[in-house]
Amino acid sequence: MKQKNKVNYKNVFAEKIKIWRNSISTFAWDNFRFVPDEWQLEGFHHIEKQSVKRMSIKSGQGVGKTAFSAIVFHWFLVCFPNSRVVATAPTRQQLNDVLWAELEKWRQKSELLIHILKWTKTYIYVNGREKRWFGVARASSRPENMQGFHEDNMLFIVDEASGVDEEVLEAIRGTLSGLNNKLIFVGNPTKTTGMFYDSHTSERAKWVTMTVDSAKSKRTDKDNIQSMIDKYGEESNVVRVRVHGLFPIAEDDVFIPINMIEQSISTDFEESEMPYIIDIGCDVARFGDDKTVIGYRADSIIKFYKKRQGQDTMATANDIVMLGNLLRIKYKKFKRQICIKIDDSGVGGGVTDRLKQIKSLNPDLYGWMRIIPVNFGMRIEKSKYYDDTTTYMMSVVKALISGKDEEGKPKKCEIQLPNDNDLIGQLSVRKYYFTDQGKIKVESKKEMKKRNLPSPDEADCVLLCCLPVNRREEYIK
Repeated sequence: MKQKNKVNYKNVFAEKIKIWRNSISTFAWDNFRFVPDEWQLEGFHHIEKQSVKRMSIKSGQGVGKTAFSAIVFHWFLVCFPNSRVVATAPTRQQLNDVLWAELEKWRQKSELLIHILKWTKTYIYVNGREKRWFGVARASSRPENMQGFHEDNMLFIVDEASGVDEEVLEAIRGTLSGLNNKLIFVGNPTKTTGMFYDSHTSERAKWVTMTVDSAKSKRTDKDNIQSMIDKYGEESNVVRVRVHGLFPIAEDDVFIPINMIEQSISTDFEESEMPYIIDIGCDVARFGDDKTVIGYRADSIIKFYKKRQGQDTMATANDIVMLGNLLRIKYKKFKRQICIKIDDSGVGGGVTDRLKQIKSLNPDLYGWMRIIPVNFGMRIEKSKYYDDTTTYMMSVVKALISGKDEEGKPKKCEIQLPNDNDLIGQLSVRKYYFTDQGKIKVESKKEMKKRNLPSPDEADCVLLCCLPVNRREEYIK
């Protein structure tokens, strides 16, 4: 019986490189059977030119920019000898769980690349050449992470470039001095300062730039896009940034600007096994279109747990208890009470009463619960600055995510907000004004409804999670 001839992948590799080096689309088809969208094909044509050193792509969400980055990453690594490709992003989740996972997905699709390239959690290298010929994932937390790379063939890919620290971007730019060194920025255009913004404005002559509109992409869900437009308006910043790939417009009467919100989302925090704070927030739905939103804060990280429409107070109370139990399992070393802050006005009072009943019936089992009713919109007579409780809570969140302290000095963002379109929309459209007493007041839900804006359910859940409370030294078994 004759044995089948084994494929000599190294020979195939060597022959194909001659073609692929001049055509990323051919490389993508031969290896992945990938047919690029029109904007991806245009991007391929730009970056494969030797004369193009810098490319900056701003886009809405869901247009296929991660696939684009992954394919260009593989193309450059494969087609140029002893190349180095460096990928970075603002957060570990974006870098490791999104971009780096995407690279492995495409490698697995290629019968050739799976034999030529070896993938690990932080490296992709050419078999037998791991010291000289490789790609690497590098966190953008420190500028020095981007230094020390010097090769004739080198590519930097910066995902969600608006959220990467400027010192890191400057370190990357300072590294690029080789003959075939390239830099690609991709991401949502979340702020009107920094190198990513400059690449599309004041320094545009030095870059090849592209703008990709989610509303025109065949990959996106047009119903979801229309829903966002209907909720927040065609000219709202959340639609400009996350749909049309346009930079936000400065709005003097908006209490929390969108760039501040997006920067918080792009800030990375280590998740502690023993947090100092674990708080649960629950905004309870009042009307048919409103949502009940339950979330939690563990030190600097805020996450949503559940969103419900048409849910009764008993089920909401049960969801909160379930979340608390799950958090106690996840953070076994946390032995203090969990503060449960509930929007107590309207039907929310029923959730408060039910939780108190659960605790009173079995205090040994539910002693971990500290139930705190909160009323939105209550006047604060003694405050010099804030007219009501909602304005105060908005100011707390703003202070936590701001890049400056009360004296205007630079400081780091203190919390990571969830990457949620509704949350971003609700926080970034809420306006404010000064009362006759000179106090700050954010517009009420009723005033937002008059502007045809939805109820800020996700935003109110976050406000509750961040509301400061006196920390009792009550420890539980």
